Amino acid sequence: MACIGLLEVFIAFHVYIFFRYLIHKKPHQILPRNWPVLGMLPGVLGMLHRINDYVVEILEVSNLNFAFKGPLFSGMNMLITEDPANIQHVSRSNFSNYDKGSEFKEIFDFLGEGIFTADSKLWEEMRKSALVMLSHRRFQGFSLKTITSKIKGGLMPVLDHFVEANTVLDLQDVFQRLAFDVTLTLDMTKNEYAKAMDDAEEVVVVRHVKPMILWKLQNWIGIGEEKKMIKANAAFDRSCAKYIFAKREEMQSRHHSNNGEEAHDEDLLSFYMNLDTSKYEILNPKDDNFLKDIIKSFMLAGRDAIATTLTWFFWLLSENPEAVTKIRQEINTNLPRPGKSLDTEELSKMVYFHGALCESLRLYICSNPVRAKVSHQASCAS
Repeated sequence: MACIGLLEVFIAFHVYIFFRYLIHKKPHQILPRNWPVLGMLPGVLGMLHRINDYVVEILEVSNLNFAFKGPLFSGMNMLITEDPANIQHVSRSNFSNYDKGSEFKEIFDFLGEGIFTADSKLWEEMRKSALVMLSHRRFQGFSLKTITSKIKGGLMPVLDHFVEANTVLDLQDVFQRLAFDVTLTLDMTKNEYAKAMDDAEEVVVVRHVKPMILWKLQNWIGIGEEKKMIKANAAFDRSCAKYIFAKREEMQSRHHSNNGEEAHDEDLLSFYMNLDTSKYEILNPKDDNFLKDIIKSFMLAGRDAIATTLTWFFWLLSENPEAVTKIRQEINTNLPRPGKSLDTEELSKMVYFHGALCESLRLYICSNPVRAKVSHQASCAS
């Protein structure tokens, strides 16, 4: 009789599980089901092939805020939000209350002590130094000349080749190479640093869905996805050491040729190597590890942001021919003829063009993803 009683309980329990998790409808069919022990992870893993669109759909039906429940004891519970009020609260109003913390720093360990992993005083000093650099006349002059040279000598020949060949081109890949300062060639081969950055970003995503003890063990042994991170870090070290050595040689040579006078233009690495340490308590531009972390942080910040913005920008232009006409008119009116140099004062006159770029950012890069999803027909000049 006791055995029969236990059997009845066992059957009743499994019938409940069947009806609760397989028959009973979820609050909304798009939302991942919260399974016992496993949480919502199985449903999310099944959507990895379209994870960005899936997150947009989830936020759309959950009032821009969604509580994700990870597997039991995994530490993966998180709140996903695109509510402007929440973003304002975290990013601006109470930013000092939301440190990234040690766990974040461990997951993104390949970035070292860069601005992405920094907190408190270190973050403030790195942000302050970055703003000084970006607003500096010599850095802006260098950036303008460099990007002009890259467009003329690299981007335009590649685009002309694919147009003449009438073949499909991955525009985002091209813009990533341009933003990464990688030489654009017709064979579109990938350089070591770019591949390392892609692999590191991929591993970081996987780390978010694995218990930390597991991925740390894999990293220590050198197996699985963590093997990619080990190789990526080795590639970062090689590439960054090469950049730093070459820049020091260039600066020393330029110093002697100019009799110690200050150069007219200044790039990112030169700026941090010449950083006035008396203005900052923590930053140490003499430390090669600090310079490597600076290189990786700015590479990560600039590559995808620039490439994605430009890709969406040109897609919007292809959907809005009237915007193309207005931008061309503005170019013909305000920019110098071929053969003449371009300066920042002339670029500041490109008001419509600037507005179109900002609209691309608003719709697809730094805005509510739900708004981006339903705004495919919006004019980039709206």
